[in-house]
Amino acid sequence: MSADDSGVTPREVATADDAVRDVPEGEPPEAGGEGEEGEENSIALRLEQLILGADRRYTPFQAARSAGVSMDLAARFWRAMGFADIGQVKALTEADVLALRRLAGLVEAGLLSEAMAVQVARSTGQTTARLADWQIDSFLEGLTEPQDSGLTRTEITYPLVELLLPELEEFLVYVWRRQLAAATGRVVRAQDDAEMVDRRLAVGFADLVGFTRLTRRLEEEELGELVEAFETTCSDLVAAHGGRLIKTLGDEVLFSADDAGIAAEIGLRLIETMTNDETMPELRVGIAFGTVTTRMGDVFGTTVNLASRLTSIAPKDTVLVDEAFAEELGRIGDAPVSEAEAAAAEKAAAEGTGAAPPSYRFALQPMWQRPVRGLGVVEPWLLTRRG
Repeated sequence: MSADDSGVTPREVATADDAVRDVPEGEPPEAGGEGEEGEENSIALRLEQLILGADRRYTPFQAARSAGVSMDLAARFWRAMGFADIGQVKALTEADVLALRRLAGLVEAGLLSEAMAVQVARSTGQTTARLADWQIDSFLEGLTEPQDSGLTRTEITYPLVELLLPELEEFLVYVWRRQLAAATGRVVRAQDDAEMVDRRLAVGFADLVGFTRLTRRLEEEELGELVEAFETTCSDLVAAHGGRLIKTLGDEVLFSADDAGIAAEIGLRLIETMTNDETMPELRVGIAFGTVTTRMGDVFGTTVNLASRLTSIAPKDTVLVDEAFAEELGRIGDAPVSEAEAAAAEKAAAEGTGAAPPSYRFALQPMWQRPVRGLGVVEPWLLTRRG
């Protein structure tokens, strides 16, 4: 079993657990240390108790027995949530038992298979772990800087967490419900059951050019600020134009869209925004369209691999797309199927000898075919705005 049952991260286990490892039952955990180290352990335990809302009462074995599940299943759930094994330390709470009982109950009721329940635990653990790390490293760290009052960071942290905890908890539930509603809507709009898992999407990567060189030239704080600004800009633009940010990878973001026109707009907006920001390096974007497998909020498949390869060969400040994406833009009327035919139609309309041509948003220019590792010969297209 792991510390995920306690809600304690591996970093906390290394400090807080040591304070109670050899404490006789009934003796308060605060007695587990002396001096500065003992004080830190005491504060860590008080913060854990505040956040979890319960005292440590169970060893992993006791928690599994109280929840009515096997130790093996309990360990699988807790490891899936991303926490290290803690042996048989009394570090788990009543809330941990209840969470374990609920997951196991969904399996017993036939609502989830055991494998799916483990996936639920894993996806939730991965998502919330990143959120918690960000809040502590960026948010709380900045707010708990020692003040002029002479209070230490440690003395500031407890009352600050006490004030913020209920507000952050309610906001987290609100955002989760909103995201769940949006995801459910996408599934309901799917044409068939197969499309719920294997869907036709536009998938794009946006990659900062020369990022490795920047890591050697910039100070750590400057580099962190640049990455945060890049991720924030991408997140805002993708969301504002109807796409979905899949994940960020430091100098690269992965996004998707149900509609090729939306993905094209996002790709070009990213280039335009970064180009107008003198603090940002050049950017390159690659987008592909096709069948994509979705798992645990991520996307997989040949379409994703192709988008990644297009990004790696794209010149700076350009958007490259694959042939399927170009065809899809033509099919939905966002780009002409043939630039020559579009130019002829525009000329005829200007001379008064033809009807008004369609109003296209984008232009596509075929590039040289080239072999791409693992994908054969690919014909990329350069995507630009029309007119």
